[in-house]
Amino acid sequence: MALAPNAGRITIRGFMERPAENLHVRTYQPADQAAVTHLFENGLLAGQVDPYDTAADVEIIADEYLGRPQSHFWVAEVEGRIVGMVGVANEEQTAEVRRLRVDKAWQDTNIAAKLLETALAHCKHHGFLKIRLDTRFDPSTARDLFDRFGFQHTRTKERHGKELLEFYLDLYRKEEG
Repeated sequence: MALAPNAGRITIRGFMERPAENLHVRTYQPADQAAVTHLFENGLLAGQVDPYDTAADVEIIADEYLGRPQSHFWVAEVEGRIVGMVGVANEEQTAEVRRLRVDKAWQDTNIAAKLLETALAHCKHHGFLKIRLDTRFDPSTARDLFDRFGFQHTRTKERHGKELLEFYLDLYRKEEG
């Protein structure tokens, strides 16, 4: 019996997402540093750190994210390999979702959604009222993913010839239904 081309995939408003088997999202450990640095560097805009982003947090994840009560950092692991990451930084009643990255070979999977889901659950648990994030990656894919979780696109800026999309999510707003 032949499988349909989209068998086992999830459609999210315009793009296909396949489930990543044996996916485990867990708290960052110092032994993950080389893999996290690799993900960060491979996700840089035009191969450069944005002048407004020092990226210092990537070098001191344990202090920056795990040493602060409402902040945290996770990695996505498939069969022992780090294939994604995300962090939440605390800014009073606002959380910032940072460093959401998925290895290029795994970008057609549900890994980004699982990482974002984990970060949002953390934000709700810690009583944040608002969450913000920005991205420079494929605008249609980013919008579809962030729309799925209720984020609103607030503005678009241009940096280094690429668009920077900014999003926010109000957790105190009643869900429409």
